[in-house]
Parts: sequence; structure tokens; C-alpha cells
Amino acid sequence: MGEMDYMQEDDIHLDTTKARFANVLKRHGKLTERLSRDSDKTIFERLQREFEAARAAQTHELCLDSEQWNDGLLATIRERVHMEADRKAMMQSPQDASMMPMTLFHEKITYRIGNKAICCLEGSRIGIQYDTSFAGEPREQYHCVLESKSFLEKMIVLEHTVPFFFPIRDAENELLSSNAVKFIDHIGDLLQAYVDRREQVCLIKDLYGNQIKELYHSLPYHMIEFVVDDTDCKITVSLRYADLLSILPSGVSVVAWPMNRSKRSPTEGRTGKVAFGSNSAPIRLNYAESAMRTLSLPEAYAEIVLNLPDAIDPSSQSKDSSSS
Repeated sequence: MGEMDYMQEDDIHLDTTKARFANVLKRHGKLTERLSRDSDKTIFERLQREFEAARAAQTHELCLDSEQWNDGLLATIRERVHMEADRKAMMQSPQDASMMPMTLFHEKITYRIGNKAICCLEGSRIGIQYDTSFAGEPREQYHCVLESKSFLEKMIVLEHTVPFFFPIRDAENELLSSNAVKFIDHIGDLLQAYVDRREQVCLIKDLYGNQIKELYHSLPYHMIEFVVDDTDCKITVSLRYADLLSILPSGVSVVAWPMNRSKRSPTEGRTGKVAFGSNSAPIRLNYAESAMRTLSLPEAYAEIVLNLPDAIDPSSQSKDSSSS
């Protein structure tokens, strides 16, 4: 009786700790969302208006392929930005303005390359708008504004609406001065990969929220953990992504924890199915880990659930043996 009381008391302490931890995570999530939203809201709204004005004033839009997007084109865009800034400065003097070949400045071009729209903004600035999507549906827009004091000086990131947990300043130091095109593309790839990972998690929550418990993730969604609550067992899933550009995890752990335990050990059938005794130790689900590495998260989750009854069926081993 004393041992039973101790176990029950231990369970109560564990439930209390879990409840407190869940509350901390909930508060952390709300704070993160508010910081992400409020810190960028003012900048986003202002830049959104600037980009809309630039797009409205454009004379035409050029849609380019990846081969046309290169250092030469970026140099042309930079030249246009500085020439426009010089023209506006000279317009303040009527005498200087009369000497300017106005036909050179009538064109206001927006360049569209993949999910990027690049245009000239006021004050020697180049604006890049990133349009993200998921499953063919549009998601958020992000902005990055580059500036240089003259055509010969290196560009800097003046302002942006990239989420604060991405290392944009590191990318600026490593890439912008040496390969600006690669920097611009890199930021777009980071944002799209982030949206892909995030939306995959949101989708499994929408589809399987009644089965998924204790779902945790890092801010950039490059570390994800959750528990699948099945009637026969609990499954813990841990995903790690190689870098912030990955949309499929490289480190995967999927472990099944039987609800009851005994001295019997798990066995494995010829087809790789896991056959539990009435009670057994936890075991990794190799088929599930393989699915997680090769399929999107919702597809992999469906694969796990579909094959789970077969994987933990105690009679699977005998069936496999009798059929061989």
C-alpha cells in the first residue's frame, strides 16, 4: 500500500510539472508571436505602401528566368537607382534639369524573378519583395531594402521584415559585398523553406489535432517534436533539419511506447513489422522514420497511422512465419 501511495504521489508530481511546463510553453508561444508581429508591423506597413506605390508607377514589368538574373542585371538596376536619385537632385535646379535627357528616366521597371519582385525605391534604394506560398496558395510577403551611397560602394541591408530569428546580418556580412545576387536568392530560399516547414506543422495540427499531443517546435521550425496518442501505444516523433534551407528532416527518431509493460521483449517479423508482446519495451519504427525523411510531414504522418496497426500487431510475426 505504501508503494502504491508513493507511485500515485509521483504521478501527481509529474502531472503538475507537465502542466506547468505546458503553461510556460504556451506563454512563450504567445510572446514570440507578439514580438514577431509587433516588431515588424510598422516597418511592414510602410514598406508595403512603398512597394505598392513603386509597382503602381512602373511602366512595365519584366519576368525573367534564372539565367537572366545575374550580376549584370543587378548592376543595371543599381545604375538606374543612382541615376534616378541624381536626376531628382538636379531637378531642384531648373538650369540643371533642362540639360537632363528625360527620356532616360521615363522607364520604371519592376523585375520579377521566381518569387521575387525587385524594384527601385526612393533615395538610392533597391527593394526586394519575397512572395511565399504553400501548396500553390500564397502566404506572407517579406521585404528587404538594400542601399549604397554610390554605385561604386558596397550595398548594405537598410531595413527588412525578415523574422528576427533568421541570421540575415550574418548572410549580409558573408555574401552581400561579394555576391549580392546570391544573397538576395539566399534570403528568398530561407523564407520559403521556413514557410514550408511551418505550414506542414499547421496542416498536421488541422488534420490530426485530436491524435497529436505535446507538439513543440523551435521558432524557425527546424526542430520539431510531438507525441501521437494511439490506443495501443504512444509514439514520440523527433525531427531535426540539417539547416534552415531544408524542408525535409535529416535527423529523425520515431519511437513506439506500448501502453503496458511486461518481461517479454519485442520481436520483429520478416517484413520489418514490430510485434509487441502484451507489454514490451519501446522500439523504433524504421518504416516511419524512412517516411519522415522522404515525404512531407502530413504525408509521412498518414503513412505512420496507416501502417501502425500492422506494425504493432502481436500476431504479425506468426502470420509472416506461416506464410514463408
